[in-house]
Amino acid sequence: MKQPAKEDQSHPLFRQVYEYMLNRMERGEWKAHDKLPSIRGLAEELKVHRLTVFKAYRELTDSGKVYVKDKSGYYVSPANLLREERTVEGAAVPAYSLTNPMSDIQRMPVTYQFSQALIDPGLLPNLFLSDYVKKVFDLYPKVMGTYSSVQGDDELRETLSEHFHKHYRLQLSPQELLITSGAQQAINLIAGLVLGPMDPVLVERPTYSVALDIFRRAGARLIPVEITPEGYDLEAVEALMRKFKPRMFYMNPTHHNPTGYTVPARQRKQLVELAEQYRCLLVEDDPFRDIYFGEAPPAPFFAYDTEGWVIYISSFSKYVAPGLRICAVACRHPFMERLITAKSLADNGSPLLNQKIFLHYYTSPRLQQHLGKLRIALQVHKEIMEEELASSGWEWTAPEGGLNLWVKLPDSVSASALFARSMEQSISFVPGELCDPLGEMKSRLRLSYSFASETLLREGMRRLMKLAREL
Repeated sequence: MKQPAKEDQSHPLFRQVYEYMLNRMERGEWKAHDKLPSIRGLAEELKVHRLTVFKAYRELTDSGKVYVKDKSGYYVSPANLLREERTVEGAAVPAYSLTNPMSDIQRMPVTYQFSQALIDPGLLPNLFLSDYVKKVFDLYPKVMGTYSSVQGDDELRETLSEHFHKHYRLQLSPQELLITSGAQQAINLIAGLVLGPMDPVLVERPTYSVALDIFRRAGARLIPVEITPEGYDLEAVEALMRKFKPRMFYMNPTHHNPTGYTVPARQRKQLVELAEQYRCLLVEDDPFRDIYFGEAPPAPFFAYDTEGWVIYISSFSKYVAPGLRICAVACRHPFMERLITAKSLADNGSPLLNQKIFLHYYTSPRLQQHLGKLRIALQVHKEIMEEELASSGWEWTAPEGGLNLWVKLPDSVSASALFARSMEQSISFVPGELCDPLGEMKSRLRLSYSFASETLLREGMRRLMKLAREL
């Protein structure tokens, strides 16, 4: 049996306690000169060893964030709080620190865009979609004058429940669906409901980097689960569930981001059984299900769930109409009631116009034709990238679907140096360490083949290969 993931190496537990305490100081919960909890008290609160808390306190003291009073304890240092102040109508408001390295990379204007797992707009039937916009205004002349329900448009949820039943074998009612503004909002809502400071959460290694940032912001403790072309080592997963009793396992098991791997059907049923046994919520993020190049992937985890331990996130933004930001979240009651309340506090419901446009477009025969052509076009893009990489000495496993290649560089090439040079030459990609909950995988890159046109794809890859050879 594999050993549990290496939690004490790149991002050790004491460092997570350190960041948890620093976050509370940044929020202003612990102010200058406030006395901090004792080592024993904080260890009991966080359910960690006292030595772990001692190491965190020592790091805080060494970095000047905390000072010690002899025989009294630890106190917040006034000179080194990271919390900045800004004035809003005369009041001092704490400016919380937020990080989203993926967004920082993707916001940089580049010519050769290999960092965005989005589809080239030229591959989408934009004129056809615009016809549906006009149709929606004819069918619903008052659509701009009203809100959607918080849970989502009734007609859309009815249609999607029928679609999921027919194509994915999911048994669910419209009342078990919530419409959100993209999958990222869904992940954020779920994390806000499930995770608290130092709560264990299982995450694939590697995984979607923005989800890692969301969980870190919640103060959660990340427990890595290795994903391979064969799926997971279920004995190792069970050992982690038994040891850490995680609140949830966030997964992207179909054409996985960033590796492209797909977890086999036999493991899906077994993992649902483990979730029930150890009372661990499975959060299945499934944005690439319809982007496959051979056989259709196995049914979602949700198809095997009978006890309400799976939340299914089905996003359509990647390949239908990214600008509409439509995502459907499926889960059982009573968790759905809590999710609806969280959605109401976030935005009181996704835009009704977007939902109506998506409804009529998604159910059209033209969309199914579009999907077939899109799969062929994306497979061509993938093969172009692989052709250009063929003589590079770089390693990857050819994905059966999705939008990315997960590439391993030779030892002679520094990924950080390549990234710096690439951005100077207007070429972007995602450094592998951003996708790693341990912050390692520094020899890995995520290269998205879906956004650049075929011409730019070839040119950009050749330039990237040239830069790597010059390092």
